[in-house]
Amino acid sequence: MAKVFVVNVDKHPLDPVHPGRARILLRQGKAAVYRRFPFCIILKTLEEQPERHGLRLKIDPGSKTTGLAILSESSGEVVFAADLMHRGELIKQNMDARRVVRRARRQRKTRYRAPRFQNRGRRTGTLPPSLESRVTNVLTWVHRLMRLCPITALSQELIKFDTQAMQRPGMAGIEYQQGELAGYEIRELLLEKWSRQCAYCDRQDLPLQVEHIQSRAKGGTNRLSNLTLACAACNVAKGTQDIRDFLKDQPERLERLLARTREPLKDAAAVTTTRWALYERLQACGVPIETGSGGLTKYNRSRRHLPKTHWLDAANVGKSTPEILRVKHVHPLVIIATGHGSRQMCRMSKFGFPRTGAKRHKRVQGFMTGDLVRAVVASGKKVGTYVGRVAVRATGFFNITTFMGTIEGVSYKYCSTIHHCDGYAYHHRKGGGIPPTTEPVGILPQKS
Repeated sequence: MAKVFVVNVDKHPLDPVHPGRARILLRQGKAAVYRRFPFCIILKTLEEQPERHGLRLKIDPGSKTTGLAILSESSGEVVFAADLMHRGELIKQNMDARRVVRRARRQRKTRYRAPRFQNRGRRTGTLPPSLESRVTNVLTWVHRLMRLCPITALSQELIKFDTQAMQRPGMAGIEYQQGELAGYEIRELLLEKWSRQCAYCDRQDLPLQVEHIQSRAKGGTNRLSNLTLACAACNVAKGTQDIRDFLKDQPERLERLLARTREPLKDAAAVTTTRWALYERLQACGVPIETGSGGLTKYNRSRRHLPKTHWLDAANVGKSTPEILRVKHVHPLVIIATGHGSRQMCRMSKFGFPRTGAKRHKRVQGFMTGDLVRAVVASGKKVGTYVGRVAVRATGFFNITTFMGTIEGVSYKYCSTIHHCDGYAYHHRKGGGIPPTTEPVGILPQKS
C-alpha cells in the first residue's frame, strides 16, 4: 500500500508511514497536514533519534508520460508511484500558433521594424521549449520528492533510440549521416513505391500529388513513411481527416496502406533528445545514479508478470530491482503538467487589438487563480460546500470550478486554501493499481 510522507519539525524527511499510522498522528494532534499532493504530514514534536532508511527513486522517462516509483530495495515495497503527464505537444502547438501570427504581422503594411531574430543567441546545449519542459518537469518532481522522502539513490531508464537504424537496420557510414533519401528524388521514389497509382482509388495515367497520410495540421511530418501518392480528387476529399476515418468503409485498403507505411518516430526522437540532458542534470542531485535500458525494464517486468504501465515500468528500471516487488494496493498519483498561466497582459482580437483590460493583481486576499480551495457558504443563495479550482477577481468574489460546474460570485471570506497552484493538476487513477493477491508479486521459480 502506498505510504504517507513524513517530515519533522525542521522539515527534514523521515521514513514514510502507513496511512493508518498517519491518521492516528493527525487525530491525536501530534502531526498536521504539510502537503496535499503528494500527501505529507509534519510532526509537531522533535524526535531524538528518528530512523531513516534509504529509498530509491526510479524514473521511466517518456515523451508524453513519465513513470515515477519510490521503493525500498531491502523489502521490495513500492511506497509511492506516480504518472507524470507532460505538456510538450501543447507547447509545440502554441509555438506554431505564435509563429503564424508573427509571420502574418511581417506581411502587413505597417511601420518598418528591423528584424530581431539575428540578435537572439542560444547557448550550447539549449533544448527547444517543448523538450525543455519534459526535462524540467521530471527534475521538479525529483527535487520535491527528495525533500519529502529520504531518497539515497536514483535509477533512470536511459533509452537508446536510433531513429535511422529503426527505419533501415544496417545503415552505416556516409549513408547514415545523410539519411535515407540522400541522392534520390522524393517524387521518383514515391512513384516507384506506390506503383504510379493513387493509393486511395488505384487510378493510373493521371497527374498524381504527394499526399501526407497524417496531415501536417495534425502533427504529420515530411518523412517518407508519412508520404503517399493521390489524385487531385482523393486528395481534396481526404483533406485533414484521419486516414482511419477516411477509409473506414474500405478496411482492406486501409490495412494494406498502413502495412506499407511505418509509424512516425516523433516520440522516439523526443526521448532520444532529452535522455542525456536529464541524466546530466540528475547528477547534480548529489546521489548515485543507476542507468538501465528499455530491454532490461521489459525483462524485469515480464519475469514478474506485471502489466505494462508507466509507474510499473519505473519500478522495474535497472539491475537494482528487488527479486520481489510488493505493489499490492498501490494506486498511482496522476500528475498533469498545466503550466503557470499566460504571460500575455490582455486578450487580443483576431485583428491584433486588445479586447480585455490589462491584468491587475496576481493575488487577491491571499488567493491566486488555480489554487485548490474549499468554500463553505452558510447563508445566501449559494449555501453549500464547494471544493475546486478558484479564479480570483479584484472585487473579492471568486469563481470556483468543481466537478459539478462553475460556482460564480463566492466571497473570499468563505474560502480556505487546500493546495496552492504549482503548475500541476492531480487526481488518483481509479483501477490504476494492482488487484489484491495473496502473495507478493515476484519472480516465479524456474521449472526443472
